[in-house]
Amino acid sequence: MLKTHGCGELRVEHVGQEVTLAGWVSRRRDMGGVVFVDLRDRSGKVQVVIDAGYLQQHFDLAQQIRAEYVLQVRGEVVRRLPGQENRQMATGEIEVKVKEQVVLNPAKTPPFQIDRETAVDESLRLKFRYLDLRRERLQRNLTLRHRAVKFVRDFLDARGFLEIETPILFKSTPEGARDYLVPSRVHPGKFYALPQSPQQLKQLLMVAGYERYFQIARCFRDEDLRADRQPEFTQLDMEMSFVTRDDILDLVEEMIIGMVKHASLVPLATEPFPRLSYREAMERFGTDRPDLRYGLELVDITDIAAHSAFRVFAENAAAGNPVKAICVPGCGNYARREIAELEEIAKANGAKGLATMALDPDTGEMKGFITKFFTVEQLVALTERLQAQPGDLLLFASDSRSVVNAVLGALREEMGRRLGLKETKALSFCWVIDFPLFEEKLEDGHYAPSHHMFTAPKREHIPLLDTDPAAVLSEQYDLVCNGFEVAGGSIRIHERPLQRKIMELIGFSWQQAEEQFGHMLEAFEYGAPPHGGIAPGIDRLVALMAGEPNIREVMAFPKTAQATDLMSDTPSYVMQKQLDELHLTVRLPQAEKM
Repeated sequence: MLKTHGCGELRVEHVGQEVTLAGWVSRRRDMGGVVFVDLRDRSGKVQVVIDAGYLQQHFDLAQQIRAEYVLQVRGEVVRRLPGQENRQMATGEIEVKVKEQVVLNPAKTPPFQIDRETAVDESLRLKFRYLDLRRERLQRNLTLRHRAVKFVRDFLDARGFLEIETPILFKSTPEGARDYLVPSRVHPGKFYALPQSPQQLKQLLMVAGYERYFQIARCFRDEDLRADRQPEFTQLDMEMSFVTRDDILDLVEEMIIGMVKHASLVPLATEPFPRLSYREAMERFGTDRPDLRYGLELVDITDIAAHSAFRVFAENAAAGNPVKAICVPGCGNYARREIAELEEIAKANGAKGLATMALDPDTGEMKGFITKFFTVEQLVALTERLQAQPGDLLLFASDSRSVVNAVLGALREEMGRRLGLKETKALSFCWVIDFPLFEEKLEDGHYAPSHHMFTAPKREHIPLLDTDPAAVLSEQYDLVCNGFEVAGGSIRIHERPLQRKIMELIGFSWQQAEEQFGHMLEAFEYGAPPHGGIAPGIDRLVALMAGEPNIREVMAFPKTAQATDLMSDTPSYVMQKQLDELHLTVRLPQAEKM
């Protein structure tokens, strides 16, 4: 080894020892006759001292080194003089008095500062990612990721799970997003697909009798671009046989709580995790991924508004549609411009407009255009129902239930952001259960699955598949944290006749089903056990535990929001010879040809 210790490992107990260190020059300070260097490696930083009065040739060399030079030093660990300790460094009570130094490699001046956190354009950071990864925050994040994944592996191993790898090259099947396709050279005209998830394979492992499987799985989805989405990502893929929904939820919750306590920089808000039905989540928060760090809950006031003189509310209530509101504390003095901004959000989510009231901060008197349509008794009832206080702002919505929930859910999230409630440093997990099996009925009479086509309906709802499919609830469950879905799973269908019925309802002919999923349907005829699973997203969980706003900050080599790798200039064109070997012809869009 070129070093005896890590730079960040040295402490007072090492005083008097001779050590050899190697790392990167973080900072150099020439004090005239003495050069101080902060030497950095993955373990941290330590100050090394090169004194002209000790060895002139090493002092001359020290004057030439610059930031990010790779340096090896040999010297004695000594205490810093009283009053010169650096409490901001773990090694701040000691320093290394250099006896010998070697420049292992010089370095160009980096395009941005590495030794401190400064605002750097993200595209520049991604272009020079190997330099960005030297920064303390990125090294902390990837270390946290390692610790979290190791905890998961040890936790599952202790509970009888086997880690089994599944193929990266597999069959293209419809699973909700576009596949990344890989052409086959030896089978012209045929393609592999990179897995969107190991869904089918892990179910087949249950048919094969392995009972408890997991994998830190790489997944690929050619989805529409979005700021916080990556074309390749990592999930903890899990599947279990002979289990109920609650068996899975209990085990995963225990694992997540343990992982957070072991590795997270952000504390848990509550444990155990609340369990909300899909309907309850939508009615209270307007979304199936609620952020429970703050209130601002949706409150149903239909019974009060139905008897008001405000025609929109009264007519909607008479038609069976809800009237709901949220109470936003301290925003009763919002200006007309700010209300107009909120109205635009409401309209973008399906509302025709936005009704508001405000309580005067001094008198508590209710103000707003629609106030005159309510009696004093009705206004008092509204105040009590919404637990409104002087200075609060009330936001109302009335339309179909789905529109009302979407509108107030979006406004709740916006006001949570404006009030800083979404910045709370805590991990607030909850389970969302009892999802509808289908999202909606399509124009062709078929149904879109809420999760995926392998999700089992509740056993007691199976008869409804013949009479009222839209009313069927499923055995799907999601784990949500701070407004993000961090895991999704379900109890699976394990019987061929039931799987066939679901495929027919979503528009697959039996011939199509056999072509796409024949291997699974056949497997179900050979004694498939009841089974279920879940897939927590490693990237999102680690980002939340690290307190990072974007998953790119916890991935070693992420891509941009446009799915490009700026460091390697990927994707890129390939040679014509390679295309010929694959029997492919590239036809570019007209705009790109120009």
